[in-house]
Amino acid sequence: MEKITLTTIILSSLFLVLIIMVTLRLLMDLRRKKLKEKETDTTQVGFVVDTFHELVATLKEKERELEGLKRHAEDRASSIEIYNEDILQSVPSGVISFDRELTVTKMNSAAGKILDLKEEDVLDKSYGAVFGSPVADIIKHKKTVERAEVAYVTAGGKRIWLGLNMSPLKDSAGNVIGQILVFTDLTELKAFQSQMELRERLSNLGEMSAGIAHELRNPLGVISGYTKILLKRADAGSVPAVEAIAKEVEVMDRIISDFLSFARPTELVQSEVDLGDLLSGCIQGIEDSSKGAVRFVRDHDALPVIHGDEVLLRQSVTNLMQNAVEAMPEGGEVRIGVHVDDVLRLSVSDTGHGMAENIRNRIFLPFYTTKERGTGLGLSIVHKVVVSHGGTVDVESSEKGTTFTINLPKTLIVEKRSG
Repeated sequence: MEKITLTTIILSSLFLVLIIMVTLRLLMDLRRKKLKEKETDTTQVGFVVDTFHELVATLKEKERELEGLKRHAEDRASSIEIYNEDILQSVPSGVISFDRELTVTKMNSAAGKILDLKEEDVLDKSYGAVFGSPVADIIKHKKTVERAEVAYVTAGGKRIWLGLNMSPLKDSAGNVIGQILVFTDLTELKAFQSQMELRERLSNLGEMSAGIAHELRNPLGVISGYTKILLKRADAGSVPAVEAIAKEVEVMDRIISDFLSFARPTELVQSEVDLGDLLSGCIQGIEDSSKGAVRFVRDHDALPVIHGDEVLLRQSVTNLMQNAVEAMPEGGEVRIGVHVDDVLRLSVSDTGHGMAENIRNRIFLPFYTTKERGTGLGLSIVHKVVVSHGGTVDVESSEKGTTFTINLPKTLIVEKRSG
């Protein structure tokens, strides 16, 4: 009984030990499994974390790249805008843009120079507050104008000719967002065309009329001869009438002489002409005849020595000064100006009542005069003399007076002297 019990105890103990060992083994296997699972979980978490960090780094890199592209695009847009602005401000034509309500949105420097306007004074203003007729009428109708030439008076009162076109202003999608007006100053071109037309007309007229003048002078000489005979034979009562005939014959002879001078081809006898001495001589001669009723004022830069025909130039300048004096029967001021820029400009201005536009457009035509005893050839001869020197004659007139300007090429200048 004791032996069975001991064996049983031993077996039980061994069984218990076995169970304990199996349990421990299972526990160890389970622990190793859990540790392995934990390591696996840790590895997966790390992978996710690493992937996340890589993604964030990639996103930041792309963000930096996008920021760089944005700055490049902004710089390029700014560069294009500056480039377009440079082009707009550099073109010699005037450019003005309007929105749909015809309010001024942009004006380049050429437009301001041509129209005597400042950009800050016209921006955000309606077209009607900026432009006068006929330009305002063209803008008002919003019609496409491919080419138009109009006379216009600027804000400063200057009369100019404009060549303009007007078209719709569109955005990149082709939608009309306003109007754009482009124009150029045709004033000098119109003046040149007018001078050339006048020169051609005067040339044709001169060739035709030279023969007529000679034919008139022959019978006039006969009349003059008979008049002298009548003066010798006339009694005291008839002398005044004969003297009146003789006086009229002298007038006619002077007209024919002027006419021949105008009709005869101009052959310049060129020499060096001191412009200062020439002006002083002309002024002295006119002052003596005007008896102090007119004051002469000289306004000039350095007075140059030029190549020219001194006799003809003196005749032309004297003629302009005499006209200025006669335009002021009650007295006034004659201003003589000489300035050199792109050309040599010699101006003679009076303070008379000015000339109407219809008169101003015809004053260089031969035989056109507003003077009671004038021949109408004085200004025609002035024009011919100046043109023969390669120059032009301009005239501006208002209720405050008239200015004649002789424009001569700078190539005629020999040397400059002090004023």
